[in-house]
Amino acid sequence: MSRNSIQGKVALIAGGAKNLGGLIARDLAERGAKAVVIHYNSAASQAEAEATAAAVQKAGAKAVTLQGDLTSAAAVAKLFADAVAAVGRPDIAINTVGKVLKKPFADISEAEFDEMDAVNNKAAFFFLKEAGQHVNDNGKVCTLVTSLLGAFTPFYASYAGTKAPVEHYTRAAAKEFGARGISVTAVGPGPMDTPFFYGQEGADAQAYHKSAAALSPSSKTGLTDIEDVVPFIRHLVSDGWWITGQTILINGGYTTK
Repeated sequence: MSRNSIQGKVALIAGGAKNLGGLIARDLAERGAKAVVIHYNSAASQAEAEATAAAVQKAGAKAVTLQGDLTSAAAVAKLFADAVAAVGRPDIAINTVGKVLKKPFADISEAEFDEMDAVNNKAAFFFLKEAGQHVNDNGKVCTLVTSLLGAFTPFYASYAGTKAPVEHYTRAAAKEFGARGISVTAVGPGPMDTPFFYGQEGADAQAYHKSAAALSPSSKTGLTDIEDVVPFIRHLVSDGWWITGQTILINGGYTTK
């Protein structure tokens, strides 16, 4: 199999049940992936995971759904072990897991910080660790972060702050895994037109974000559409393998480094 092709490859997608993760799963299956492992967090997203799995199977790939709260190292290790047992070692590992909290510093409790840190930071760290141990040579690893890593903004300290370490993890993993031909990248979308966004933002903030990107007037919603992000991820896990150690902001000019 070509290192540049998705054809015949095995993909593991953490948070692959819905929204961007679900669309990535469908896209990889449509592009010829042999098998797609769709991780979901809890019973609340099981039905969506199963719907995504059905779409993957319809596209001609084997689909496996695996549940797990990835905020412990043991759970991430189990996800990879179960995936390998079900479909073999992955060639592509993508982590879309994340949690948003919009609050002033003064209002964030220790419990809220700990949860944000576990979901956005700890889970990403151990996902990369397990990917380094289980992904095949010449594989591809990608983590979803946020375009707020390029922003100067209030109220997102716990969100952007717990995503920020993934930039360094990505660079370190790219250096450590590179000898095996594995590329490691991070992708930071702008505010996306998904429930993930609308659950945090009031009407005024929504209006601002829908007008803040340079290309907002050309977008159907003004926000980043998941359909516009997927081709970049597809490229990074196929022909774009030479890009590694990078955090790429995909946001229509919402922020830049």
